[in-house]
Amino acid sequence: MAAPILPANRKPHPWTEVAPLLVDVAMGRRAADLVIRNGRWVNVHSGEVIPATDLAIVAGRFAYCGPDASHAIGEGTKVVDAAGRYLVPGLCDAHMHVESGMVTVTEFCRAVIPHGTTSMFVDPHEIANVLGLDGVRLMHDEAAAQAINVFVQMPSCVPSAPGLENAGAQLGPTEIAEAMGWENIIGLGEVMNFPGVAANDPTMTGEIAATVAAGRTVGGHYASPDLGRAFHGYVAGGPEDDHEGTRAEDAIARVRQGMKAMLRLGSAWYDVAEQIKAVTEKGLDPRNFILCTDDSHSGTLVNEGHMDRVVRHAIAQGLKPVTAIQMATINTAQHFRLERELGSIAPGRLADLLIVSDLATLEIDEVFARGVRLAKAGRLEVEIPPYPYPANARDTVRLGKTLAAADFDIPAPDNSAEVRARVIGVIENQAPTRALEADLPVEDGIVAMDRRNDVCQIALVERHKGSGAVVNGFVSGFGYTEDCAMASTVAHDSHHMIVVGTNKDDMARAANRLGQVGGGVVMVSKGKELALVEMPIAGLMSDERAEIVAAKAEKLSAAMRDMGCSLNNAYMQHSLLALVVIPELRISDLGIIDVTRFQKVDLFV
Repeated sequence: MAAPILPANRKPHPWTEVAPLLVDVAMGRRAADLVIRNGRWVNVHSGEVIPATDLAIVAGRFAYCGPDASHAIGEGTKVVDAAGRYLVPGLCDAHMHVESGMVTVTEFCRAVIPHGTTSMFVDPHEIANVLGLDGVRLMHDEAAAQAINVFVQMPSCVPSAPGLENAGAQLGPTEIAEAMGWENIIGLGEVMNFPGVAANDPTMTGEIAATVAAGRTVGGHYASPDLGRAFHGYVAGGPEDDHEGTRAEDAIARVRQGMKAMLRLGSAWYDVAEQIKAVTEKGLDPRNFILCTDDSHSGTLVNEGHMDRVVRHAIAQGLKPVTAIQMATINTAQHFRLERELGSIAPGRLADLLIVSDLATLEIDEVFARGVRLAKAGRLEVEIPPYPYPANARDTVRLGKTLAAADFDIPAPDNSAEVRARVIGVIENQAPTRALEADLPVEDGIVAMDRRNDVCQIALVERHKGSGAVVNGFVSGFGYTEDCAMASTVAHDSHHMIVVGTNKDDMARAANRLGQVGGGVVMVSKGKELALVEMPIAGLMSDERAEIVAAKAEKLSAAMRDMGCSLNNAYMQHSLLALVVIPELRISDLGIIDVTRFQKVDLFV
């Protein structure tokens, strides 16, 4: 039998409309739509696990949570026996980028619902850097049509670092103020321009002021280890959370200043283990800690999980299961001023819950959202229709010319036989890079790579205006041992094209291939295409099913391994090499950027 198709725009009834009905069901005057009996209630308000609990649900909300809901059972009531299993609130991802999953909002939801995610707070600053306010509106409208709660944070930094890069669009206080009136905007996305906040840059202060005036949450992004005066100035400027910490002292500093410390476990960012020591070893109040993913690869979503994976990881670091669940439910809801709507199993809240066999391993048996079972035993039970993206969201990769190997030549600055060059150093499982230096040979006036010491080339190809411009540099850490090149139009945050390779012919072939298919990521070796993930929507997202994209992404990962790369989720590392708001060294369309000083530097020392 085919799965039932969920209707589009299945929006929950506002509490104000259904409150009398909730009261009637709780009192036994009306029958519930659904009653779940004999569960162990994970109460994130009190921190308890309460046995022998019944839940009565009507109009998509909890009406009764207590020892006996038999009075709410009528002729039309569906009854589910939890059989002593745990009743857990639906999980919330407090900060994430849908585009990092390579799929649309709809496909992302299809992938994560079986893993227990029922609320997401998404920052679409990837599509904003390509399509501007129109792109944000597209994802906003798609998010509002989902079967689970998908709230949108308005991108704050487009481009992420003015003066250090050029994106495909620009947003400022006027656009932010306009978006704050949209129904599904929950706040301001991560404020990455932390030097701008500390310097009272009028764009940053204007955007933050517009958000606060609208009563929304200001997201933070302080990507510096400096916890001195610059950090204090940033906090005073208004950001209310931060997910860029990597050390326990980072989490401690943020919480002490009244921020929420968001601890992320994405596909390539492993920042929970160190920072959670602020709770497990230093004894800080866990109410001010929130779990999130930030960036999750499609393969991670399909094969490993989403927020369930993060919660399990946090428990493995020594947190009590209920505490870890609080960090992925009620803490998130409170932070975004949504405690009366979601984040807990309690009367009046949306009936988003999980039936879980084992709390420590978070073995999820069933997933309900707004009182409807959407998944069981790891599989969707409903069909969620795809969301149609218009033609103006496609064909955004404009190279301006057919690239050749010579476009990736790096002329030596003088007639010497050797030069000393700056090299971007990849750090496994972390977003920051290292500012390295290497002595490189010069051959016929062109600086050569040093493959023996793992120094290959990186290039940024301008792709928004079709200028044909290419910026070249060097990178270390991928470990490629074969002739190869990987190109991607996912290149946070301005999303030009990033090409990393050991062979310039392959670099040109990879870049041109992405121009042909409208964007995505491709691996080429010795003229042969080894793997391709097409992403025709803004050059950032596929229009295929998440399972198909995950299979293509796994083929890409396998190709990277075959070329000698042993990094965990190396594609995610590749995609951040142009992120000029995270230290230490990056590449942009303007050149090599020293992010510790926020200035362009020469490639050669």
